[in-house]
Amino acid sequence: MKTSKILNLLQIFLFPHFSATVSISQTRAHTTIIALLASAELSSSASKATMERAALLRCSSLAPNRFFYFPGSRSFPLRRPASPPVSSRSASSSLSSASSRLLRRRRHSRLLRVAASSSSSSPSFSSAHSDKHFSTLSARAVATPSAPQFSSDVSDEAAEKLGFEKVSEQFIEECKSKAVLFKHRKTGCEVMSVSNDDENKVFGIVLRTPPKDSTGIPHILEHSVLCGSRKYPLKEPFAELIKGSLNTYLNAITFPDRTCYPIASTNTKDFYNLVDVYLDAVFFPNCVEDELIFQQEGWHYELDDPSKEITYKGVVFNEMKGVYSQPENVLGRAVRRAVFPDNTYGVDSGGDPTVIPKLTFEEFKEFHRKYYHPSNARIWFYGDDDPSERLRILSEYLEMFGSSSSPSESTVEPQRLFSEPVRVVHKYPAGDGGDLKKKHMVCLNWLLSDKTLDLETELALGFLDHLLLGTPASPLMKILLDSGLGDDIVGGGIEDDLLQPQFSIGLKGVSEDDIQKVEELIFSTLKKISEEGFESEAVEASMNTIEFHLRENNTGSFPRGLALMFQSMGKWIYGLDPFGPLKYEEPLKALKARIAKEGSKAVFSPLIEKFILNNNHRAIVEMQPDPEKASRDDSLERESLEKLKASMTEEDLAELTRATQELKLKQETPDPPEVLKTVPCLQLDDIPKRTTPTPIEVGEINGAKVLQHDLFTNDVLYAEVVFDIRSLKQELLPLVPLFCTGYIFTETGTLVAKSSQSLLEMGTKDMSFVQLNQLIGRKTGGISVYPFTSSVRGSTDLCSHIIVRGKAMAGRAEDLFNLVKCVLQEVQFTDQQRFKQFVSQSKAGMESSLSGSGHAIAASRLGAKFSTAGWISEQMGGVSYLEFLQDLEKRVDQDWDGISASLEEIRASLLSKDGCLVNLTADGKNLTASEKYVSKFLDCLPSSSSAATASWNARLPLGNEAIVIPSQVNYVGKAANIYEAGYQLHGSVYVISNHISNTWLWDRVRLMGGAYGGMSHFNPYSGVCYFLSWRDPNLLNTLDIYDATGDFLRDLELDNDTLTKSIIGTIGNVDSYQLPDAKGYNSMLRYLRGVTEEERQQRREEILSTSLKNFREFADAIDAVKHKGVSVAVASAGHIDAAHKDRPNYFQVKKVV
Repeated sequence: MKTSKILNLLQIFLFPHFSATVSISQTRAHTTIIALLASAELSSSASKATMERAALLRCSSLAPNRFFYFPGSRSFPLRRPASPPVSSRSASSSLSSASSRLLRRRRHSRLLRVAASSSSSSPSFSSAHSDKHFSTLSARAVATPSAPQFSSDVSDEAAEKLGFEKVSEQFIEECKSKAVLFKHRKTGCEVMSVSNDDENKVFGIVLRTPPKDSTGIPHILEHSVLCGSRKYPLKEPFAELIKGSLNTYLNAITFPDRTCYPIASTNTKDFYNLVDVYLDAVFFPNCVEDELIFQQEGWHYELDDPSKEITYKGVVFNEMKGVYSQPENVLGRAVRRAVFPDNTYGVDSGGDPTVIPKLTFEEFKEFHRKYYHPSNARIWFYGDDDPSERLRILSEYLEMFGSSSSPSESTVEPQRLFSEPVRVVHKYPAGDGGDLKKKHMVCLNWLLSDKTLDLETELALGFLDHLLLGTPASPLMKILLDSGLGDDIVGGGIEDDLLQPQFSIGLKGVSEDDIQKVEELIFSTLKKISEEGFESEAVEASMNTIEFHLRENNTGSFPRGLALMFQSMGKWIYGLDPFGPLKYEEPLKALKARIAKEGSKAVFSPLIEKFILNNNHRAIVEMQPDPEKASRDDSLERESLEKLKASMTEEDLAELTRATQELKLKQETPDPPEVLKTVPCLQLDDIPKRTTPTPIEVGEINGAKVLQHDLFTNDVLYAEVVFDIRSLKQELLPLVPLFCTGYIFTETGTLVAKSSQSLLEMGTKDMSFVQLNQLIGRKTGGISVYPFTSSVRGSTDLCSHIIVRGKAMAGRAEDLFNLVKCVLQEVQFTDQQRFKQFVSQSKAGMESSLSGSGHAIAASRLGAKFSTAGWISEQMGGVSYLEFLQDLEKRVDQDWDGISASLEEIRASLLSKDGCLVNLTADGKNLTASEKYVSKFLDCLPSSSSAATASWNARLPLGNEAIVIPSQVNYVGKAANIYEAGYQLHGSVYVISNHISNTWLWDRVRLMGGAYGGMSHFNPYSGVCYFLSWRDPNLLNTLDIYDATGDFLRDLELDNDTLTKSIIGTIGNVDSYQLPDAKGYNSMLRYLRGVTEEERQQRREEILSTSLKNFREFADAIDAVKHKGVSVAVASAGHIDAAHKDRPNYFQVKKVV
């Protein structure tokens, strides 16, 4: 996973207008997203949008750079997310909420990297659920944060006894933390110990690991070190930790030049357990002695029978096949090679699938010996635990080592600047649908410096980045999209988490004849901006946006301490000051003063001229679509393996068959009980028996329901306005994403793609959309609008709403609600060309999602076959939506009046006080103060909708489907509605589903099958039970594994320790860490779905009392997937053809690109 703009990822959490393509890399990411969603009714992280964001950000391979994928995050099946750093996960590990793309992608990376945490402790409340009229409420007591209570001192003498010397000590005001830098005397290992009152404790060990080729050594090693170690000699300690931990983050991440092993937990015992397992894994892994681990995680030849074909297998090998099937990832790698031809960044640390098989076990072992040494490590601790205990734990490991030459051997050499620009042309895999001549991509890239930039320059460049590209109204962004020369932006703007910063910008969906025009437009726009400067309103909006998020420090479910670690590590890993990136106040103050004194033009224009316009280190990368590339790559691989087999003797083939069976036997053989017991685990007594309710008061203002959550939010007001859309005509549903949303989610909450939005990207009678965006940026922390649809358990009714989310400092509550009113009621749907641009952008995003998030597409399609809510979600974000967009793109020119009228009809159906709900999260004083603004806002709404309630009762036909994509790997799904088969909900289903994902599917689909991941998910609202895999080299074999799940459960033997781990891991998902805004938001979603605190408590008790009997009883229910289920595969034409040879006409084949 990469971590370049990890904080920008954090912003994704809050800004669905963020136009990044999130590349979810590891099994953990995907599985966790769904596992978390499965327990949504129990968990405070139950929202689809929020849970996806949370999962992606908890996960491992995030996608910090719009097109850069950073390999290898090790997160487990669906809990996690590359740029100049990340995959992420992830998500995900979760993406949604506020101002029209205000922080698009990883915008203002430097600014956010420099950001730190301003403390915001949230006292725990257990409030009653009360109904009252707020107009009669008296002022409530203000919730105030308690004074920081944490131990932050380690005496010099105590440190000396443990082998450490104190190098530096500073109090970081921005995050209310005491930070101490220690150095271990024997090894030179540096340790940053950050102490504060944050219960979400963080540990991370980061090693500089620059590769010399694209065999993927750092990535394969990152996977492999967690497959058993000296103290924990089982096959998968990582998997065991997932099963039985309360962690809030558990991952491993491969960057282009470093590898990171981070964990987080709010439970101190659990935290230290995780720390010990990770330290032992990093320094004493079994993989350097056991070649089978290298083969499993990296690559190996597989031959089940001498008469059959030889194939390649390996988790990383197939993961990277998936990565290289995604056009923007292919672009990102081409850019890296072009910009950094002479240093480590020019090769792929994740691994090129054509090069990975050249890696030998000896090279693999040597890489670990050279770089995995304490002398080459930076270690980070953060939170409210005892700093002395941190050093004691580290001392036990570090004292076993001496000094090493690793630091000098791992030094990253800077790329020398070019004397003249270069131009490269590459091919990418594309479908054969549409006009291929209009599917080119072009990206202009600059390396900004060959020397380290000073902090003031970095900060100014970060602001410049946001001014140029941070919102749809930003001039470079707007002019490129308005030009009609392409469908959407590519390039990540400024990427600055590596040794040298770069700037990238371009377009995709470009006509072959317009490549030169795009290049000329970028240059002419930048030159014009340099000459004329930025509007003062734009500078004010950008400043407010960035400063708001720095001070709010809202990282979603992503641990704040980990965000700080990534900020610090961006300098520290190169031997620079680790404290500087944590302190933004003084540089920010100096930059604001300079802008006030000299004017913004004097600050930003010289930067544009020096670093871009007059910079010869420019690489122009053109990508050409090639519909034959994927099949050609497959053919080359087959030919290579056929040639290999032809060169082998009978003895060679027999030996390869034996080796294949040896690996499979190791994978199939369970760890002995005594080995499993070596992994530290919590006990059920460590788990709270009761749910923690979020404070909620239910009342009315002017006839509308209002929910209030009295929580400390550091003087920020979080607000949601919810409208019922069940009066909307069925045929208008596919228009809803274009009407309102920034992100598209399936019914289970999985992010499918980003959509452009009319409400936030069109103007009003009095304001252009640029002015509206700037006003939102100047007055608030952002506004977003998106649909939310869910089944309601036990009812044929649907929960289907449009949610408007916004946030602002409490003193600007009036501005926030005025702007929400403006967005909803005053935006005009009259700009035909701009709307057509939205359609093209959304279509491009959906097409990208087919190869990037094929498992989500499969899940969406399956859900649409079994529930009306699933069908609605698929109409707004699945294959049906893509087909709608393809048709709509043509209709915009033919029937604009009709489309505009339909958008107005959606607004008329939506806006009504009847059925409206307002949700507010802040402290009591600010809640009371905001009521008058809520009242004024509600007075402006019509009393009732002009439309009658519509009848939605549609589903896709049952039947197996295969969606064809240009890819070398597949995404395989199967599902059925087990409520219809008679299953009654019991909390044990969450434990069972997690156990299936973390054992049966982990072993069979991932370890033995070679897929990047597989998972089981149960949707408690619709009753649909899903199986999904991603980056899977198999198709029918994976479906057979799904069908055998019932027998697996019937034959299952569980000892008490294993069962306890599964229960605790499930509780970890249910009790996922949340900041106050997420608590208020998820409380609202439970209210909308009719989930009570009593039901949450009942499910918790059922989880805690889960027994082996529950597993075996569930076998009959899950057999419904085998006998009554349907399959959807997002797969290559070759794999589908091969499947039809074995099972003729099994799939109905559908081609959409």
